[in-house]
Amino acid sequence: MLAKEGFGTIIVVFTFSVIVGIAVSYAPNWVAFPVYAMLIALCGLICYFFRDPDRITPEDENLIISPADGTVVLIQEAEENEYMNGKATQVSIFLSPLNVHVNRNPVSGKLEYLKYYPGKYLMAWEDHASEQNERAHFGVLHPSGMKIMFKQITGFLARRIVYNINEGDELKAGERFGIMKFGSRMDLMLPENVEIKVKKGDKTVAGESIIGEIKTS
Repeated sequence: MLAKEGFGTIIVVFTFSVIVGIAVSYAPNWVAFPVYAMLIALCGLICYFFRDPDRITPEDENLIISPADGTVVLIQEAEENEYMNGKATQVSIFLSPLNVHVNRNPVSGKLEYLKYYPGKYLMAWEDHASEQNERAHFGVLHPSGMKIMFKQITGFLARRIVYNINEGDELKAGERFGIMKFGSRMDLMLPENVEIKVKKGDKTVAGESIIGEIKTS
């Protein structure tokens, strides 16, 4: 399955490949065949990038589920005064160009806060990327009354973030909500009553990997 957000890019790449393929068909074989191979590889890569596999999300509303495929590059204490208004643990996931880039809701709940910020295109793993890059912030009120925030953040190659949720929407953990194109980063801001279940360097799978668990006692 391919992500619908990638259809426009896929059509452009395939159209370009057909036009170039027709043009080089008049060239000698030693020129045409390598070009054909590169065009086929390009089409294959663009389809691979926009793949959108199904995922099985754990049925436990006390779990914080990974919103992105990638690698945990940062876990640190932070102050979150935009929506949560208090201390939080920041968990940052870096998505390489080879990861699945479809994003999924980390928890169920009401989307109370959404804000888009234009910005720079620093390398996504840099600490200041969370504050200076183009990004979108989402604040969710969990059914328990807990607030969490997650952030789509562009990187050096990722020049566009896409999301299809709006303030007031009821989110369900594990459902698709958007995509970040060509390398990027996802931050989770989790309150103190969440026990973190990952460590730096861990690989995550969107919609399946457990990032943390809400402590009920």
